[in-house]
Amino acid sequence: MVKVSVILAVYNEEKYIKKAIESVLNQTLDDFELIIVDDGSTDATSEIINSFDDSRIKTIFQTNQGPGASRNNALDIASGDYIAFLDGDDWYSENLLEIAYGEASRNNTDLTFFQMINYNNGEVYENDWFSLKSFDDSFKDRVFEPSQTPGSIFDLSVGVCQKIYNREFLRSIDARFPEGIFFEDMPFFYYVYLKAKRISIIKRHLYYRRKHDESITHVVDEKFFDTVRAGQVLMDIFIENGWYDAYKFDLLAYKINGPRFALRDMPLKCKPHMFDLIKKDYEEIKMGPYYWDFLDQLGPIKKKFFLDVLSSRDYEEFKTSSES
Repeated sequence: MVKVSVILAVYNEEKYIKKAIESVLNQTLDDFELIIVDDGSTDATSEIINSFDDSRIKTIFQTNQGPGASRNNALDIASGDYIAFLDGDDWYSENLLEIAYGEASRNNTDLTFFQMINYNNGEVYENDWFSLKSFDDSFKDRVFEPSQTPGSIFDLSVGVCQKIYNREFLRSIDARFPEGIFFEDMPFFYYVYLKAKRISIIKRHLYYRRKHDESITHVVDEKFFDTVRAGQVLMDIFIENGWYDAYKFDLLAYKINGPRFALRDMPLKCKPHMFDLIKKDYEEIKMGPYYWDFLDQLGPIKKKFFLDVLSSRDYEEFKTSSES
């Protein structure tokens, strides 16, 4: 057993994967395993992975299954006391594992947040979300529960790479990523976060998050169709775990906003299909037990969107009604 299992799931990351791997191998804490999952890459990613000769690296080469399945496959073989994640286009500061593991193990946390910093073409900059600005100084050097979260839990960064997780805790709650969709981080995070009893934060920028044109969240395109399915999975998680009533006001707004903003921002060619996915989801809601909650709990803008979608036959009709 090692102190930390680092999970690096990649697909066609030939431009950046070398730096990501080196940032793990050069950590000041060296008692780790690096589990690299190549999810059916068609570029030179697999060759670059195989160029590293280090006993701490474990590799999984698989046909393309998506990010959720890739991370689940790595979790199945992970042996570390704690689990950390890294995206193939990002990299760690050299002391991330030492600092994050030290904090988490010292306080026996279920998960511990740390700060991320953005990198874009040589420019390094912060933002409030990834810098954990919602947590004031009262959260420094202490352990807390989800009920003590400042503001809404839906204001937190859901990115899986921004935390280190106790492996036994993840296994005890059977934490798994939804498979077959993008935005798998979001349902995973809320399930894990609300199951946790011991959480802490580290106000240090330990993770470099690269912004570039090919990154999943940079371009709003067909991948954002999955915001509908991810929202459905999230609703199911809250309902099945008895969290729905306590969080429904913010939960329903969050569920509406993801696809709403995606529909607004994606290219015109994607909008009709995105609208159809949203409409199908809303029609199912209308036939279910939570329809009146949507009408009662949504603010005016989100409620209008919800009703406009339901009353429109297609995207063109919706566009006309939403502009009126």
